Amino acid sequence: YWDRSHYKSPAQQMEALAKSSTLYIGNLAFSTRSRHVRAHFAQIGPVRSVQMGLDRLKKTPCGFCFVEYHYRTDALAAVANLSGTKLDGRVIRVELDAGFQPGRQYGRGLSGGQVRDDRRTAADPAR
Repeated sequence: YWDRSHYKSPAQQMEALAKSSTLYIGNLAFSTRSRHVRAHFAQIGPVRSVQMGLDRLKKTPCGFCFVEYHYRTDALAAVANLSGTKLDGRVIRVELDAGFQPGRQYGRGLSGGQVRDDRRTAADPAR
């Protein structure tokens, strides 16, 4: 998808993605903290930063984060090896991301959390 709020064009986002060492991590438990994420992803290589996703209204964790590695090769290895693994009892989704920018840590759903959560037809009690 094209993140219109942070990139001027799809081409600009794709250019950033081609150079990025940042990952989007989805399906996290709301109880997962940055130290848990850092420990899980440090299995692959040194982690530069972890930015936890926050509910835009409540400022509480809402099930996603961004992980930045020092090296792109580590980011690519994490996508290959950690997507589908469990973290705090949840199977996580790991995708290459075009790079964290201030403001992207906030959920964009109407409820303040993720759009994906707004679209769920059933509650996910494990979160």
